[in-house]
Amino acid sequence: MQRLVSYEYQGLTQWGVLTSDASGIYPSGALEETYFIPLADTLGEFIEMGQEGLLNLAKMMEDNQRDKAVEPLLLSDEVCLTLPFHPRRNILCVGKNYRAHVREFEQNSQAEIPAEPIFFTKAVTSVIGPGDSVNTWPDTTSQVDYEGELAVIIGKQGRDIAPEEASSYIYGYTIINDVTARDLQKKHSQWFKGKSLDTFCPMGPSVMVGGWPSPMTVLTKVNGHLRQEGNTEDLIFPVAKLISVLSAGMTLLPGDVIATGTPEGVGMGMNPPQ
Repeated sequence: MQRLVSYEYQGLTQWGVLTSDASGIYPSGALEETYFIPLADTLGEFIEMGQEGLLNLAKMMEDNQRDKAVEPLLLSDEVCLTLPFHPRRNILCVGKNYRAHVREFEQNSQAEIPAEPIFFTKAVTSVIGPGDSVNTWPDTTSQVDYEGELAVIIGKQGRDIAPEEASSYIYGYTIINDVTARDLQKKHSQWFKGKSLDTFCPMGPSVMVGGWPSPMTVLTKVNGHLRQEGNTEDLIFPVAKLISVLSAGMTLLPGDVIATGTPEGVGMGMNPPQ
């Protein structure tokens, strides 16, 4: 299990492996130079290398654990985590994928559960890093809301993927905030506009690869206060189902990001909304 990150240091954007205690980063460039195994210049390019790249990286990290040839670069004001990678195309998203969120969204305790996944996308221009500021665009919207979500990153090209084969197409996981302009979401028949304003998709900070335990818990805090706590075990449509339905007749590409839906606790669900 590893957490891959991108970071800025000495005016350059680089990538590497986060230490287990999240205090530092093993730079990919230093690992490559030490062990003479090729890696990519950016994390986005490394993701496109698929399993071959991950196997090479795992070998390097195993060797380095033994001989300590590469020391981690400690996080500091001069070493700052950034957007892990910039997706090449729109973020693929799922609406109403937790039962409790369906009820709060519809403001109806008896709200009907979707029979099939509800898909929409967020413009790639909405993506920003985890520490970047969200612009609330006060001249465009007055109802900006948060939605913390687990996101799946696709690791290889595929189409018509069976649910039982879906796990082999998963490269790793990250976190996004599906920031939403609720008034625009209601105003337009589709959700794309209300979900896609610039800065409305903070992502990261890490890409989680390897055998992370499942199910996973998604937590969202606003100003230090816990607002959302959901477990992927409660997804109406599990990840394998989402990948299978999305890929039916439609090619998924390495680096595609699928946001799996938000749990209960969004601002619009509170009384009054917050």
